[in-house]
Amino acid sequence: MTEVTYPHVGFTRTGRMPSGYRHLRHRARIGRGEETLARAGEAVLTFRMHRAIGARISADSGRAAPGVLLTVGLGPLRAPCEVVWTVEEGDRIGFAYGTRPGHPATGEEAFVVERDEHDDVWLTVTAFSRPAGRLMRVAGPLAVMFQHTFARACGLALRRLGTVGR
Repeated sequence: MTEVTYPHVGFTRTGRMPSGYRHLRHRARIGRGEETLARAGEAVLTFRMHRAIGARISADSGRAAPGVLLTVGLGPLRAPCEVVWTVEEGDRIGFAYGTRPGHPATGEEAFVVERDEHDDVWLTVTAFSRPAGRLMRVAGPLAVMFQHTFARACGLALRRLGTVGR
């Protein structure tokens, strides 16, 4: 692992959220069934979900795996990250990336697709973050709003990408 900018690597995997950070948990229903789980999971792991919302992804691999370095670009922002964990087991597929130097925030964000006992498929976006520099501290509420909007957009995009027959 390269140099991530926070000490709590992997906390999004366990659901434990460190104090001193803003916390985000957004859950969106994607559809139903095994095929939807497989399509949505693949879209998450190959960064197609991110690209579908207009994010520019530059990664040293086309698939999320621990240690993969990527930069997420949205508008003028460039956010260097590293994949810190992945999951592909049973009814759970996803990954998390952590911030690297140069990212406007510090923390971790996870994108996990799960199928529940009713055969419903959900995307859960979990994150903890805080500003890394003056610009993000000044942006304050706008930065929080942006992160929530980003999470909702991921759910909408994944619903389109993961729905069977589309």
